[in-house]
Amino acid sequence: MTADIPILSQLWRRIEAIPQPEPEDSLLLRVFVQLLVVVGIIATDVAIEEPLNLWAIPVSLVGATWSWFRRRHRNVPTKFCIAIGMLVAMAVFFSRLVLELIDTRIVLAQLLINLQVLHSFDLPRRKDLGYSMVIGLILLGVAGTLSQTLTFGPVILVFLAISLPTLILDYRSRLGLEKLKPSEASSTKLRIPPNLNFKFLGVSFLAIVALGLVIFALLPRFPGYQLRNFPMSSPIQMPRGEFDGRQIFNPGYTGDSGDGTGSGTGQNQESGAGILDEVQYYGFNTRINQNLRGNLRPQVLLRVRSQARGFFRVIGFDKYTGQGWEISRNEQAETVQRAWWSYLFNLFQRPTQARTREVIQSYTAVIQLPNLIPALKQAQQLYFPTEEIAIDPEGTLRSPLMLREGLTYTVISRVPYRNRTQLGQASTDYTQAIRDYYLQVPDEIRDRVRQRTEEILAARNQSNPEQQALTSPYEIALYLAQYLKQSPVYKLQEDPPFLRPDEDLVEAFLFGYKDSPEGEIIRGGYPDHFATVLTIMLRSIGIPARLTAGFEPGEFNPFTGLYVIKNTDAHAMTEVYFPEYGWFAFNPIPGMDLIPPSIEENQTFSALRAFWNWVAGWLPSPVTNSLQRILATIFGALDTVVGWFIDLFTRGWVGLFTATITLSGVGFLSWLLWDGWKNWRERRRLAKLPPEERLYQKLLALLAQRGYPKHPAQTPVEYAEAIANQCSVDEAEAISEVCQTYVHWRYGRRNTNLTQLQQLVKNLEKAGIKRFQQRYRRR
Repeated sequence: MTADIPILSQLWRRIEAIPQPEPEDSLLLRVFVQLLVVVGIIATDVAIEEPLNLWAIPVSLVGATWSWFRRRHRNVPTKFCIAIGMLVAMAVFFSRLVLELIDTRIVLAQLLINLQVLHSFDLPRRKDLGYSMVIGLILLGVAGTLSQTLTFGPVILVFLAISLPTLILDYRSRLGLEKLKPSEASSTKLRIPPNLNFKFLGVSFLAIVALGLVIFALLPRFPGYQLRNFPMSSPIQMPRGEFDGRQIFNPGYTGDSGDGTGSGTGQNQESGAGILDEVQYYGFNTRINQNLRGNLRPQVLLRVRSQARGFFRVIGFDKYTGQGWEISRNEQAETVQRAWWSYLFNLFQRPTQARTREVIQSYTAVIQLPNLIPALKQAQQLYFPTEEIAIDPEGTLRSPLMLREGLTYTVISRVPYRNRTQLGQASTDYTQAIRDYYLQVPDEIRDRVRQRTEEILAARNQSNPEQQALTSPYEIALYLAQYLKQSPVYKLQEDPPFLRPDEDLVEAFLFGYKDSPEGEIIRGGYPDHFATVLTIMLRSIGIPARLTAGFEPGEFNPFTGLYVIKNTDAHAMTEVYFPEYGWFAFNPIPGMDLIPPSIEENQTFSALRAFWNWVAGWLPSPVTNSLQRILATIFGALDTVVGWFIDLFTRGWVGLFTATITLSGVGFLSWLLWDGWKNWRERRRLAKLPPEERLYQKLLALLAQRGYPKHPAQTPVEYAEAIANQCSVDEAEAISEVCQTYVHWRYGRRNTNLTQLQQLVKNLEKAGIKRFQQRYRRR
């Protein structure tokens, strides 16, 4: 057929004239390479927690089998089919890329998998197998950026275990050690090389893992997100204009609220005595009821990658109802829309005189959550998959729909530093808007709560007359929060009595529950009750405060770099307003930090810190405290130096030159120290040897510096004879004399003339210096 068409006939002849590539005949190498590819495919599915690409494994195995049997053929029709398939794969890739521009990692991984499946049908050469190895490594790397759990760890170990023999077999093939005889070329038997030492592979595997863990622990964690390509889920299409921002959907509520906000199927109810939902935290709603009793069953809700620890704020409340809180200006929630071509919401940032720092956070929902968007305070930019969100007057971010499982978004916050001196000197001239909403206390309890608060402050001043009386709102809030945390009167109650319909929570907490057992006065309550009481106590003496709810950072996983947040990490705190500085939180809950974690904490050596915390749990307290002080000093200094060096790159050309000069100076100094240490170690080694051995070793070192090193297989006499033609007659005789004397002493046990031996070596050393000087003068 091709003979009838001249162009095709000519093309076919040219193809036939191309030299046949030398095929790779090592079946074992092909098996290991294919295993690497399989592990890479499995790694992507493990990372995204969905079996999207498992189909590629059997297809790739079929292709690899075809390639083995057809490795000595040209397979021109197959190559054309592969080329067409790759064009189709590229078309599918670009069509999906348009829909997922914000995070292209999964799309790129699937493109690589599709190309590898097609590529597996044409693997005649070792070079083609090398491409497959690289694809497997890239898939593992992409999976590493997508993984959020430790299930990815065993995959890495399996990949390492397979890659070690693969690299050895590949190297043997490059050296030509795997070539088969013509009679063996068609054999399908796995030939294991005799020098493929599995014991050596096992030791190497353990050594690499141990070294990797040490490097991982010591490696500093610098702030990520240097490239502004933030993780976010695929866009969610919703009709514009239908979201008014007033509703909060919480699946933990019963769904019988009058305003339609409680739209869930859980147990939480907005009023009256009731039972807490076991999964969803009750505090995420427009109206919360603190007359609920029960406990949460621990369950992971979020995984967060953040540049700094902090309290991930979810919602704020301004109106106290006597047995809970509500958002009084819920109808004033404003809708914010983003451009259709961008995924970025620019949010209004309240001005502040405090120094701030940019902190980027990426959140992934593990289960379905309320349509509230957790974020560190002062969120200024949001990458979210919907086209609309809402913000209420308390700074709560709301989504048009509940945060479904797997949803990912990113927040950029300007988190303020907490300067105690500045906040202590803040003004008390509050605006009317602040006074209207954040000083509200029910009339029935106002006087009694104010009196109790003033008694606590007066008792503090009387017991510490040498200290200055508390006058600033910041110091008062700090002291009252500390008092509630440590007071023997107000305790955490495992099961406080239900409140009567006419009973006030704060009053019952401070003075006792009405339904407490006869003869017993129960004061205190659940953890969130402490935050409510502190808020109302501050309001009663004229300090603006509100209740906020959110999540503690949870457990930091140094291997994934993520904060794992559970429902039990949710709780309420008190936020106090300081004019010109904004809102700052205080935590009165016993057993928790008085000041919530924030950007002041350094996470540079987080992995090492986590390992130390594990070790410290096994050591006695005195030893732990001593080591902790030493390590804190060392790593504090390291943090300072590393932070200063990284900061240089942000200071323009001057900083860049300074960093370069510093790095060069440190490198030169390190080389000098290393060279000096090697010389000192060599001198110590020689000092321990007998004089005859020491002089012989000094001779070998001297000749090695001249470019005449001794081969390990040479005897001293053979070595002297080998270099005799490359030295002068006098030098050759001196070298021969030293070597002969050493042999007689070493093996013949004869006495030597040490003085003569030392003089010979010294003369050789002087001869070398003179030769160097003569060469220098000629130049």
